[in-house]
Amino acid sequence: MIQLTEAVLLGIIQGLTEFIPVSSTAHLRVIPALLGLPDPGAAYSAVIQLGTLISLLIYFQKDLKTFIVASTQGLFSGKPFEEENARMLWYLAVGTVPVCIFGLLFSKYITGDLRSLYVISASLIVFAIILFVVDRYSKGTKGLSDFNLRDALLIGLAQSLALIPGASRSGMTLMMGLGLGYKRESSMRISFLLSIPAIGLSGFYELYKEREALAATGFLGLLIATVVSAIVGYMSVAFLLRFLRTHSTSSFVIYRIALGVVLLILLKLGYLSAL
Repeated sequence: MIQLTEAVLLGIIQGLTEFIPVSSTAHLRVIPALLGLPDPGAAYSAVIQLGTLISLLIYFQKDLKTFIVASTQGLFSGKPFEEENARMLWYLAVGTVPVCIFGLLFSKYITGDLRSLYVISASLIVFAIILFVVDRYSKGTKGLSDFNLRDALLIGLAQSLALIPGASRSGMTLMMGLGLGYKRESSMRISFLLSIPAIGLSGFYELYKEREALAATGFLGLLIATVVSAIVGYMSVAFLLRFLRTHSTSSFVIYRIALGVVLLILLKLGYLSAL
């Protein structure tokens, strides 16, 4: 049974770290371990992501409404791919396919051995270095209007890497967006939009699949954690989009590497258990 105070803490962690490229999965695994609390588990983490899904739906409601209306009009007119806004929903659907496939294929490892703090530490450090290099040499000239089917698939494949705890969904999609030549803010907007179906599918899938295990943790705490993550997540989205207009990802890179190194030291000294 997860206590209500712990549920609030987990909701805050999820809301703060889901969209910032530092890995929410890593923090939901690491912070409870540092505080001597039990691992909430992959299913619990996936379900409280539904709170951050709500924050995305609210923040991007105008964009999503535009995409849905344009897609509907395109279907009825017999020209579903002609208008830019009409194509966006199709691109987001294509970009979600890879994470669904790999998530189902490797679910046993994602919820098991890959949650090792050694894996998380390595992911934090290695992907931070890659993000730094990509951001440094990215041309950053493309905007949301340049988004196409190929880029949707490539960014979707990058999102699949976030199945590795410590990688970060926003970090991987931001990294690929920058690598494809998108501006930081545009890369982040694509990342947020692409995460909507992925978060929704994984959250509801885990809610159904692990309903008995989740019931044992307490549905009230789960609800509270989800609501808190929605509130904090909305603020995180607004902050990050403003931040990336004028800043690089260097501060996140430094934080990821520092956290990864600290975890390795604590593991080596025996203060933390890998699993």
